[in-house]
Amino acid sequence: MTFHHRPAPLSRAALTALTALAPVSWGTTYAVTTQFLPPDRPLFTAVMRALPAGLLLLALARVLPEGAWWAKSAVLGALNIGAFFPLLFLSAYRMPGGMAAVVGSVGPLFVVGLSALLLGQRPTVRALLTGVVAAFGVSLVVLKAAGALDPVGVLAALASTASMSAGTVLTKKWGRPAGVGPLALTGWQLTAGGLLIAPLALLVEGPPPALDGRAVGGYLYLALANTAVAYWLWFSGIGRLTATQVTFLGPLSPLTAATVGWAALGQALTPVQLAGMALAFGATVAGQLGTRPATAPSRPLRTPAQTVRERTTDRPDLALRR
Repeated sequence: MTFHHRPAPLSRAALTALTALAPVSWGTTYAVTTQFLPPDRPLFTAVMRALPAGLLLLALARVLPEGAWWAKSAVLGALNIGAFFPLLFLSAYRMPGGMAAVVGSVGPLFVVGLSALLLGQRPTVRALLTGVVAAFGVSLVVLKAAGALDPVGVLAALASTASMSAGTVLTKKWGRPAGVGPLALTGWQLTAGGLLIAPLALLVEGPPPALDGRAVGGYLYLALANTAVAYWLWFSGIGRLTATQVTFLGPLSPLTAATVGWAALGQALTPVQLAGMALAFGATVAGQLGTRPATAPSRPLRTPAQTVRERTTDRPDLALRR
C-alpha cells in the first residue's frame, strides 16, 4: 500500500515571505546588469530575462492556454513583462535610477486604486497612508541631488508602474484556469512578453552582442533566479494574497538594491538613507497587516517538479496528450 503525503499548506507568514523573495531578487538586477552584462543593451537584456525563462517553465509545465486564455495570457504578458521591461529600462536611461525607483514606488497606490475599480475592494485610509509612507521612505533611500527631470523618463516610469500594477490586479481578477497552476501561468506570461520584446530589440538595437563568460553567467542568473523563479513566486503569491498585500512587497526591491550597493559595490549609506529604509520596510510590513487573503485556503505552494507530477496524476487527459 502506498501513501501519498501532501505537504501542509503554507501559513500566511510563510507565503508572504516566499512572495517577498521576488522583489528581493529583482533588487539585484541593477548590480548584475552593471557588473556583468554588455552596456547599453536594455531591450536585449529584457528578452534574455523573459523568453528563456518562459520557455523553460513551459517545458516544465507542459500545458498551453486554451480558449480565452490565449488572449488573457497575451494581455498579462504584455502588462507584466512586454511593456513593463522596456518602459522600465527607458526610464532608467532617461533619468537617474534613484528617481525612477521613487516614481516606481507609487505602485502600491496604483494597485489600491485599480483594485477598487476592477476588484471592488474599497481603498482604506490605512492602505493609502501606508503607500505614501513607503514611497517617502524609498525616496530617502535612493533619491539624490540631480538635474532637471526628463519628462519622457518620468512618463516612462509612471507607465511602467501602471503597467505592472494593472497586470497584478488583472492576474488577481482572472485567476487561473481549472487544473492549471502558477508554473504554467508564469510560463505563458514570460513567453508572451519575451516574444513581444524580441522584434523591438532587433529593430532598435540590432543583432545580439558578443557575450563573454561573465555575461553568460549574468544572463543565466537573470533568466533563472531573477525571472523564472522570482515571477513564479510572485504569481503564486498573487493567487493567495490580496493584490494590495503583494504590491506592498514592491519597496523591498529598491531597498535590496541599496543594500547590495553598500555590501558588494562599496556604496556608503547615510543616516538619512538608513531612516528611509526603516520607513519603507515598516510600510511594507504594515501593508501585510489588517487584511485577509481574498481567497479561501487553497492548495499548498508546489515546487515546479511537484506541479508537473500532480497535474499528470490529476488530469489523465494531459498525460495522454504528452
